[in-house]
Amino acid sequence: MQSLDYLVFFFYFIVVSGYGIWIYRLKQSKTASTKDFFLAEGSLTWWAIGASLIASNISAEQFIGMSGNGFSMGLAISTYEWMAAATLLVVGIFFMPIYLKNHIFTMPQFLNQRYNSTVSMIMAIFWLFLYVLVNLTSILFLGALAVSTISGLDFTLCMWGLAIFAVFITIGGMKVIGYTDVIQVVFLIIGGLATTYLALNLVAEQYGGSGIWEGFAQMTKNSEDHFHMIFNEGHKHYMALPGIAVLVGGMWIVNLNYWGCNQYITQRALGADLKTAREGILFAAFLKILMPIIVTVPGIAVYTLYQKGLFQKEMLDSAGVLSQDNAYPVLLNLLPTGLKGLSFAALTAAVVASLAGKANSISTIFTLDIYKKYLHTEADEKQLVWVGRITILVAMIIAIFISPYMGIDKKGGFQFIQEMTGLVSPGVFAAFIMGFFWKKTNSEGAIFAIVGGFLMALWMHYNLDYIPFINRMGWVFLICVAVMVVLGYLKPSKKGLEIDAKMFRVDTKFGVGASIVVAMIVSLYWYFW
Repeated sequence: MQSLDYLVFFFYFIVVSGYGIWIYRLKQSKTASTKDFFLAEGSLTWWAIGASLIASNISAEQFIGMSGNGFSMGLAISTYEWMAAATLLVVGIFFMPIYLKNHIFTMPQFLNQRYNSTVSMIMAIFWLFLYVLVNLTSILFLGALAVSTISGLDFTLCMWGLAIFAVFITIGGMKVIGYTDVIQVVFLIIGGLATTYLALNLVAEQYGGSGIWEGFAQMTKNSEDHFHMIFNEGHKHYMALPGIAVLVGGMWIVNLNYWGCNQYITQRALGADLKTAREGILFAAFLKILMPIIVTVPGIAVYTLYQKGLFQKEMLDSAGVLSQDNAYPVLLNLLPTGLKGLSFAALTAAVVASLAGKANSISTIFTLDIYKKYLHTEADEKQLVWVGRITILVAMIIAIFISPYMGIDKKGGFQFIQEMTGLVSPGVFAAFIMGFFWKKTNSEGAIFAIVGGFLMALWMHYNLDYIPFINRMGWVFLICVAVMVVLGYLKPSKKGLEIDAKMFRVDTKFGVGASIVVAMIVSLYWYFW
């Protein structure tokens, strides 16, 4: 990176930090409130909610991990993005009304209200371990890997730098995170598109042409095997994306659990009214459809160039082995001065926003669902906010020290996160979906789903690894639901949620927007089947 690149990057840093400080001071009188600190209650607009959802979701796991999967398997990895867009509509229509009608602010709170404190406590502990040991560590590791590769700075130094920047934003609370995420998304999209533009132009030039459309045409021609969304059985990547199951099987469990039953995500909308929450979620769905242009296409471009003989050394790791996660950093190093700084800022924005969102969720769950309930029941609002801030620091420090030992670089970062999260997703989603829509579901069934589902998924992970993990998730989910039905009939629950069919009606604007999103998804799958 040259001086101009650092100037561009520091401009990004100053804008985000300055805006965060301004928002913090503007609302400082309310920061002693836990609902304001953790949820930014009533203050996030629809565009802030939508932008924050994407900024918190898109991180190094997408920029580095998904681009790496774009290099190895192609456009098919985009199914996580496009199916997420469809899932967001389901969450907006069905899940969000239930949460808001029943005054749910955290996911463990939902489990306590619907089942009992034991279920809530078990799940709170599960989430804390998952968020710290898998998500936070992965984001930090992959982010530091990319920043180190681009800047030439020491890997550990990069990790500490990203963590400190994220903490700086996070301690201001959800309001600061939500509004700074809007700026993060602007940098993320502009910088990401700039990198994609360069990648497509580079492909065009290598084949004697020019322009992004020529580059895309050459990619579809020379890397035709990388432009199919559905893999047939026997395909070398079938285990990762098992054919039609990505449309009608376990992929729904992955996405519905992530977008609808995940404190890290739902937290952005839980402080708003239903109309605002839905509009924000719809905005996020539109942005999701665009994400593969930024995170997958560059990886396919690098693959196309690699096949032509470029980047043979650059794609090797320190042990001399081809590493798919090098694809995006390799591409960034080719950017011209100034543009490299912008793309570097975009990548940093993605990493920092995700770290901040994840740390805030860890803080929320520990403070409200463990500390306040079991460790210090008399703690006032000010004390709870400070405990939340300390939790953020502790979680980040733990992630820094353990991330190099988690094996994140073995499978590719994105795949690592999906498989580890997949150990918990089926049982958790079963407990939520049955708790939403079947009154007889009892706490014994929920405990079986959460604990038993995890143990079943873990056993299958080590003993049935010849079955695609997405299919394994489907089987675990179905078993959990079956057992919950039996237990529900044997001992029907007397607890239930306040639900009215009118809650699920949507206004015309949301209905039209949702229809457009669905039409776009169907068209993309039809064209790239």
